[in-house]
Amino acid sequence: MANGILAAILSFILPGLGQLYGGQGIMKTVVFLIIALIFYGIGATIFSFIWLLALIFNIYAAYDAYVNVAD
Repeated sequence: MANGILAAILSFILPGLGQLYGGQGIMKTVVFLIIALIFYGIGATIFSFIWLLALIFNIYAAYDAYVNVAD
């Protein structure tokens, strides 16, 4: 059985990793990872405020991993 807190930590470090750990499937992992890479890429090159969106997305990914593993 997967640990919800560990899933949240993994997903905060790398969005999608907690979802993969929790058994939510590779597709959800890839989608979360692509969204995070887009946010980080745009934030690093064009707009610095995008980093805030990336942080919010990381927090959401961690929350999603925790909730879905805890169920």
